Amino acid sequence: MTDTTTATTEKAPRAPKPDNIFVGRDFGRHDKVITPDLVAHYSGSVDDTSAIYTGESPFGGPVAPGLVLHSECYEYRDHPKAGVPSWYLPNVFGNLHARQEWELFKPIMVGDAVSARSFIAERFAKRGRDYVVNEVLYYDVEGAVVARGRTHQSFLQQTENKGIVIDEKREKQPERKQKFEVDVTAALETIPALEKQISLDMCWKFSGPNKNYHNDKESAIAWGFPDIVVQGMMSTCFLNEMLTKRYGAGWLAGGKMDVRLVNIVWQSDKLICRGFVREVAPEGSRQRAHLDVWVEKEDGTKVTIGTASALID
Repeated sequence: MTDTTTATTEKAPRAPKPDNIFVGRDFGRHDKVITPDLVAHYSGSVDDTSAIYTGESPFGGPVAPGLVLHSECYEYRDHPKAGVPSWYLPNVFGNLHARQEWELFKPIMVGDAVSARSFIAERFAKRGRDYVVNEVLYYDVEGAVVARGRTHQSFLQQTENKGIVIDEKREKQPERKQKFEVDVTAALETIPALEKQISLDMCWKFSGPNKNYHNDKESAIAWGFPDIVVQGMMSTCFLNEMLTKRYGAGWLAGGKMDVRLVNIVWQSDKLICRGFVREVAPEGSRQRAHLDVWVEKEDGTKVTIGTASALID
């Protein structure tokens, strides 16, 4: 009797293509001077024209906005795809800014020289996406750390373009809106709200000068979105303005922020920044106010949500 059984051999899982995005990878140093023109460009891109940026401030002369170098992590550009930050994964289709952390240790004065150093602090996988955390440390001329930023970017694990990744329908799902509701019953103080109308001009100033999915609709569609995706960092700059107005020096020299970017801001949205103090705790001879903060659309859809704190006398 002849054995006609055909043996089958299972193929081993295909190993992922190697990449050079690993924890500890250093992207080098950038040196900057905080010129009045740089501050004016920042002010124009987020419509923040506080008098302390051009005149007297709690620190004497003009002080720079706390997030004046908000997008330094994106200035490292030797990715295989033109115009893409060096630390992005190979598949940039459908990538999203997921979370942002800021710590402000010392004020940066207009005219100061500042250096920035960027490196990969974390990398992990969660819910079908790969996450890369880029950390930037900012130093003054004496080598003291004046600020720290950590940008969490998420990337789809699939490598083929499959139409629209996220559209406006997702944010309107009742269960998603409920997921990010804020309980304000514990508020010790409500921070004055700040309203911002997004415009295409702001998108170009904030995310230009080259075309990309933050300022050009065709680019956005090519990357899996139906319209211009406002750069996630912009909403953190709006929160920076709100907190600077309330706490002044206590925010610019001691402020902290940790927020998640939970829904996309589209280029025609109107946003409202809100926050409340839930606790005041001693910190040495001073006190620190701990806040819940968020940014929402006119219909209450949360786009950015998390915590912040600032020093108070």
